[in-house]
Amino acid sequence: MVTKGASPSGNSQLTAPSKSGIKGLERQKWLFVLLAIGPSYVGYLLFTLYPNIMSVYYSFLKWDGLSKPKFIWFDNFITMFQDYFFWRALYHNLLLMITIPPLIIIISLVLSYLLINKSFREAPMYKIIFFFPNVLSIVVITLLWVYIYDGSNGLLNGLLKIFGYDNNSYYWLSNPKTSIWLLVPPTIWGAMGFYIVIFINAMKGIPKTMYEAAILDGASHLTRLISITMPLISPIIKISFLFLFLGTFKGFEMILIMTNGGPAGSTEVIGLYMFTQAFSISGRNYGYASAIGLFIFVLLVLGKVLIDKFIPNTDVEY
Repeated sequence: MVTKGASPSGNSQLTAPSKSGIKGLERQKWLFVLLAIGPSYVGYLLFTLYPNIMSVYYSFLKWDGLSKPKFIWFDNFITMFQDYFFWRALYHNLLLMITIPPLIIIISLVLSYLLINKSFREAPMYKIIFFFPNVLSIVVITLLWVYIYDGSNGLLNGLLKIFGYDNNSYYWLSNPKTSIWLLVPPTIWGAMGFYIVIFINAMKGIPKTMYEAAILDGASHLTRLISITMPLISPIIKISFLFLFLGTFKGFEMILIMTNGGPAGSTEVIGLYMFTQAFSISGRNYGYASAIGLFIFVLLVLGKVLIDKFIPNTDVEY
């Protein structure tokens, strides 16, 4: 505590706090920090770090979750690299990765630019419409698109009939050659609104004088978007691309509900294959599923390194 004391000359002065008072304040500070972030760290250790460490251990086991585990060293990894279905699922992931993230980024950038620079009177309404899918759950979005693709009463076939094309109640998700590409529209529709909001807020920080100067030079909207907007918000674009890369590679919930990997495994991705190996009714193999999960982790880390290498951080000043 800080107290007033009398000096030899009779004037009052402030004395330094005692050591016990300083220690009491330090204890209170650390107690506050412990109570504030302690539960989060405990949750992280119990539900994230510990399961990940145990999955590395499980990847060296032959174990169905019930019987006694058997240590088999690297047999799961050898089986994985010789598994045709594993590589087929990984190939489907690559198809989606080279399609979905770029399309979401491009569409979100264009729509955000138009909403910021075209001054539409209906811009607030458009923002709500674009962001609306993010309010819905994955299950709702997936069931909605299952209805759209339905052969008997689907909205897509109904629209085609309106324009004079009758495809005899064609069920869109039944063709193994095209079913993987039918996953792209619902994924883009469900994720696009989130990145539109991010890009709009990033573009609001760009000075309007830069656009005015470009307009005086005769630059088109496309030129302004590529030469001014994208370089100035490039860090935001990089982070968004990284999130989409991770989400596309790990995600399988929509595929599980919409096609369950079918028809004939044409939409099975690596996350769904791992899930099937761990929890299928026919046979559970937690060890093999853990080996696949460890491989996914290595690929995600490698992808992050490659993104940092080929899309460096560029700070553009204005």
